Amino acid sequence: MNKAGVKFDLIKDQLMKDEEFQIEYEKLKPRYEVISQIIEVRNVQHITQEELAFRVGTQKSNISRFEGGSYNPSLDFLVKIARSLGKEVHIEIR
Repeated sequence: MNKAGVKFDLIKDQLMKDEEFQIEYEKLKPRYEVISQIIEVRNVQHITQEELAFRVGTQKSNISRFEGGSYNPSLDFLVKIARSLGKEVHIEIR
């Protein structure tokens, strides 16, 4: 099956030419890296947002908002999500 659309990397390359975009991208990068990791693990484990919400003890809408980037989670929430997926959170300050 062929998906219509433009590849993210192509769009990102174009946008990264804009200095303001680069600054905002770098600010948000850690958040979206965590979101991407959670989504990837959830998909590999074939777990729906609804199932993850049940495991975490929250509502599906909270998982959806988190994965969509419109919810700024607490560290405790991230730890609950990770544990619900059989994972751990590791934070590194460089």
